[in-house]
Amino acid sequence: MKSRWSDSEFQSVVDFYVRSGLNVDLATRVYTTRLLGIDPELVLHGGGNTSVKTVLIDADGSEVPVICVKGSGWDMGTIEPAGLPAVRLAELAALARFDTLSDIEMVRQQRRLLMDPSAPNPSVEAILHALIPARHVDHTHANAIVSLTNQPNGEALIREIFPDSIIVPYVMPGFDLAKACAKALAAAPGASSMILLKHGIFTWSDDARQSYEAMIELVDRAEHRLAKGRQRPFTAAVQPSDLAAPSDIMPILRGRLAQPTAVEGMYKRMVIAFRTSPAILDLCNAVDAADIVSRGNATPEHVIHIKRKGIALPAPQAGKLDVFAAELDRALADYVADYRAYFERNNARVGGDRVMLDPLPRVFYVAGVGIFAAGASAKGAKVAADVVEATVDVITKAEGIDGWDPLPETDLFDIEYWSLEQVKLSKQAEKPLSRQIAVVTGGAGGLGLAIAKALREEGAEVAILDIAADSVAAAAKSIGGLGLCCDVTDAASVDNAIAAVAAAYGGVDILISNAGAAFQGALTSVSDETFHRAFALNFWGHHYMARAAVRVMEAQATGGALVFNVSKQAVNPGPDFGPYGTSKAALMALMRQYAVEHGASGITSNAVNADRIRTGLMTDEMVAERSKARGLTPEAYMRGNLLKREVLTSDVAAAFVHLAKARTSTGAVLTVDGGNVAAMMR
Repeated sequence: MKSRWSDSEFQSVVDFYVRSGLNVDLATRVYTTRLLGIDPELVLHGGGNTSVKTVLIDADGSEVPVICVKGSGWDMGTIEPAGLPAVRLAELAALARFDTLSDIEMVRQQRRLLMDPSAPNPSVEAILHALIPARHVDHTHANAIVSLTNQPNGEALIREIFPDSIIVPYVMPGFDLAKACAKALAAAPGASSMILLKHGIFTWSDDARQSYEAMIELVDRAEHRLAKGRQRPFTAAVQPSDLAAPSDIMPILRGRLAQPTAVEGMYKRMVIAFRTSPAILDLCNAVDAADIVSRGNATPEHVIHIKRKGIALPAPQAGKLDVFAAELDRALADYVADYRAYFERNNARVGGDRVMLDPLPRVFYVAGVGIFAAGASAKGAKVAADVVEATVDVITKAEGIDGWDPLPETDLFDIEYWSLEQVKLSKQAEKPLSRQIAVVTGGAGGLGLAIAKALREEGAEVAILDIAADSVAAAAKSIGGLGLCCDVTDAASVDNAIAAVAAAYGGVDILISNAGAAFQGALTSVSDETFHRAFALNFWGHHYMARAAVRVMEAQATGGALVFNVSKQAVNPGPDFGPYGTSKAALMALMRQYAVEHGASGITSNAVNADRIRTGLMTDEMVAERSKARGLTPEAYMRGNLLKREVLTSDVAAAFVHLAKARTSTGAVLTVDGGNVAAMMR
């Protein structure tokens, strides 16, 4: 491991924050915290913490010694000064004098000592940071350190490699750990580093750079020791050559992880992330993979993201997904039974007052393919996948020395059912479409983008499909979604796009089939080519999309929603719009056929009939032309309905979102036109 320190970057960051009025010590701490946080082999997603002891000015003008320590919820790699809340130092250190202190009370006491009452909760290890006699304190969960300590003889290895470091046996983070470390610090007053077995490493110094580079040097020393071990310690099992694609098996995994809710037909779903690499496949393909991945986690807090253990599954063969599904069902049944037993015996151990979390796994190690990690959102799935990749690295290196020997289940249970985590979970609120995956065609602009934004605001993960390659990427980026170039008139392009969505998120729950164009012409004079193009886009394109999406929905077996853009021409055709009106009328029939054929699977199929909205099809220039031809002003033309109100893009987007949520409506057309008698459904 190499130092990432840059004098020029350091000066740039410090100067920037000092100019804005920030304390120099805190500005320095921001830079060095980011240095640690950007290295995934040191810190992952909220793990680790840092602190700096300094002096701030209180409201009355007096100087107050404080410790600025990483706050709950902040990522070290992107931390800002607000992520290092200031706590009154003397009073915080004095908390260590208590004989006992519950987790909840510790958090309350630490909040009481904040200089800013609105600041985030200080780290649960804040008291420990306060007790270490140095200005700067760094703490990471470095893979290399964890690999060495998660072994049968981990403590002996650590003492051999780091003779000058304080060694502390595993203690659960929080007040008890602070007390244990205080005792160890008192016995070694000259130490400048401390290794917590099966947890991580601390370094400290009055100089920020020295503390950071001490961390790098010690982790590098650990990496050199691991390099002497076997680099490929697993015995590989022979795998079939005709493997199914990840996108084929992800909907099956995702469907099995979906949990029914109290509302019939509604499921609490998961989003899935896929990873593969030679190192991952070495573990997934190991003859003893099932045993290895069932032993535990690299560090205790990983249980929050990926539970206590994962599931090892055999290689899925193309054309034999029913066999894979049967193996998955057996493995899940065993996992759930084991989890319930794990909960019951450990809940009894701690007093029987815990409430069991869902018993389903978060990680699948699939031979020949790779790892699949589940989360409540795309971000959560990514975090879980990152943690699993780090776990694979730690396991591999540990097996290369003496063997993978993580913490026992009792310690992992105590973290998984930690009172602080239970409180955090109880405060989480989800949006109506959270955990659902939506696909919007023609989504790079206009109505499609408005629908995509509305779905995203409701919590859905959104994939935007459009033939405009340049704009689809920008549109997706603007909402934090996935952008894919797709020609909906090409069945292969559609199938590839839906497979890409499944590979990115795990499946599809909502299809907004919106792409279309207003092809004009009288029936007796319009060219056959124009007629074919109209049906290719306004009928066949919708069928290709629905067909591909329904196949995924059927594999998930948790229902889904199809919503088509039919427009008023489907029910109120106008002159010289033959290709458009007839293709849209055919689309409305298609929508109803999907409702008939897939209703038994819980898949709804509905449509929106909108008229006179300003989009990419109905531009301001077109509005001006049509209003002039009718002797109206543009405003009067757009308000030419029973309500005398202009229909906005947001109104139509809301209709699409409503039908995406509709649990008991199918085969229906929702009209959004302000009132047009000729277009009313009969």
